[in-house]
Amino acid sequence: MRILLFLLDTVFFFLVAAALLRAWMNHLRVPMQAQPGRFVMAITDWLVQPLRRLLPAAIAKGRIDGASLVAAVLLSLLHALLWLLIASGGELPWAAVPVLGLRFLVRDLLQGLMLLLIVYAILSWVQPHSPLMGLLDRLSSPIVAPVRRVVPLVGGVDLSVLVVIIALQVGLMLLG
Repeated sequence: MRILLFLLDTVFFFLVAAALLRAWMNHLRVPMQAQPGRFVMAITDWLVQPLRRLLPAAIAKGRIDGASLVAAVLLSLLHALLWLLIASGGELPWAAVPVLGLRFLVRDLLQGLMLLLIVYAILSWVQPHSPLMGLLDRLSSPIVAPVRRVVPLVGGVDLSVLVVIIALQVGLMLLG
């Protein structure tokens, strides 16, 4: 059963993280024609496009990509429903679905941000002139910039990404 729950968590993490990344990239007006935009669109279009037709235009296509956010919420709720069905052996506590869905959504958001920042930090050391660095910098700057203003450089090294990763890890620990 643990293997099945692990696989379920993994599949839904990638789907929810892709929907959240799509919303974040659209919010920052990052072109979706290049990678990873094409990949993100390919794995989320099946849910986001129908939601764009169902939701009011102001929500679905506004400054904030509501269709992608609603997709992330719906995927988190489905994840919670399936997880509880497997973990409880078929006896479903319906009241727990929204609570667990919200927990999964927040967990996936925090883990996705950590993954983004870890890739950003590694690539900035290994290959700082990579074409991907511009995109990673654009995606991570709104998260890291407030910390960068407070945390000074130490020997020419920017530790703000490390501080944000530690804060995200603390958030995951508090989430349980």
